Parts: sequence; structure tokens; C-alpha cells
Amino acid sequence: MTEPVELRADVSTQTKVTDQLAEMPWWFLFIFLTAIYLVYSFYFNQTYQEIFAFLKDGFIVTIRVTLIAYSIAVTIGLLTGLARVSKNPILYNVASVYVQIMRGVPILVTILYVAFVITPMAVEQVNKMGVWLAELGLLGPDNVLALLGSRTAGLSVSFEARAITALAISYGAFSAEIFRAGIESIGRGQMEAARSLGMSYLQSMRYIILPQAVRRVLPPLGNDFIAMLKESSLVSALGVKDITQLGKLYASSSFEYLKTFNIVAFMYLFMTVLLSLGVKFMEKRLRMDG
Repeated sequence: MTEPVELRADVSTQTKVTDQLAEMPWWFLFIFLTAIYLVYSFYFNQTYQEIFAFLKDGFIVTIRVTLIAYSIAVTIGLLTGLARVSKNPILYNVASVYVQIMRGVPILVTILYVAFVITPMAVEQVNKMGVWLAELGLLGPDNVLALLGSRTAGLSVSFEARAITALAISYGAFSAEIFRAGIESIGRGQMEAARSLGMSYLQSMRYIILPQAVRRVLPPLGNDFIAMLKESSLVSALGVKDITQLGKLYASSSFEYLKTFNIVAFMYLFMTVLLSLGVKFMEKRLRMDG
């Protein structure tokens, strides 16, 4: 016997409703309700208001560090990704060494290494060059940056700049692998077709391969940006006054650890959830346009 049409329609409707309920972002609803409760608590609690006012400057520093560092990281990643797909053995091997080292070293270690090893060494070399140019008469003695061999020569570079440099170097390696995968996902036939039309290798990359590859790597790059936003909290190890550092300072002086880190966690969560929704929206738009 066949089922009645009405029964099949009811089962189909129930299945659709069940599927829709299963696909609903319940996690977001939970976070949204938690956020409402926290905002309510922040608004009516004097201590929360004082903590939030204290952390506002840290929010600006966190955003600034993340934006500058990621802009540099994407530039490094694009150039390194191009080198990773290059047939030039020197470019390929140099890029591969950089990627493997940076992916194998913890970001906190990279931050400390750049801040206390590479930066003082670089400044010392600049100082030596300044002294050398001054001896040749090409640079006035008043323009020499610091005394040759001074142990404090590196102090002329702010710790925020050192942290940005370290984050950019670290995430440049991750971005390089994203770009490499995006470029290699484009069929070889397109490069061959572009070369057959008389385009050079660089022209083929610029006008044919990269525009398609960039569309494919935008969502992974967005996820990388979210990861860097969270990893930017590590700059507090250098005393950079981001959200985490200011939270530690306030909690240690007031002993309000619970309320302070409630706000610190909420601020990071708010930014990451908002960016995650933006990345998902971008993925849907790219699928629709594709």
C-alpha cells in the first residue's frame, strides 16, 4: 500500500522543520544571551564600568597592533607564496626555509626573540653604519643614532613596534601557505593559455592567476586575521598596553580578578564572533557569485 499524499506531505514538512532547527546557530543564541546578561551587569555595576573605562585604551591598541601586523603579514605572505610556487630554486628554498622556521617556532618565542635579540642587533648595525657614514663625512656626528656597541641601543625602538614586527613575521609564514595553496588550486591550463597569448610569467600571474586565487583565499585569510587578533594578546609579554596587559594591571592593583577578566574575555569574544560572522557571510557571497 502506498502512503496517503497528506501523510507524505506532513512527513516532508516535519523533516524540513527539523533540518532548519538543526542548522540554526544555537551557539550564537547562547553567546548572544550571555552577552546581554554581561552588558546588563556592566551597565548597572559601578565596578564593571570603571574596569571598562580603564580597558578602553587597550582596545584601541589591540586593534591597531592587529591591523598593522596583519597588513604587513599579508604582504609578506603574498611575496613568499609567489616564491614558493616559483621555479627559481633560490627563491623557492629561501621561502621554504622561512616558512618552515616560522611555522615551527611558537609565536611567543618569536615575539621575545624579535624584541630582545633581532631588534637590538639590527639597531646596533644601523648605529655602526651611521658611525661609518659620519667618518666618511656623509653624515653629521649629531645624526648618529647611539653610541657604538651600546647595550641600550635597541631601546629607541618601541616595544609595540617590535611586537608588530614579530606578529607580522610569524603570520607571514601562515599567509604564505594560504596564498601558495590558492595559486596551486588554479588549473595549469590557465597559465599555459596566458603564456600562449604572449603574456610573460609576471603578467600571467597578475592578470589571470592571482585574481582567481585571491577570491579563493579570502575566507582562510579572514580566519587567519581572527587568529591574529587573539594571538595579539601575547604582546602583553612585552608590556604593550593592550587589553590583556591593562586587564592584568587593573586586576593586580584592585584584586578584582573575576570582574576584570570577565570583561577582557567578553571584549575578545565580541570581536572574534563578529569577525567570524563576517567571514561566514563572505564565504556565502563568494559561493553565490561563483
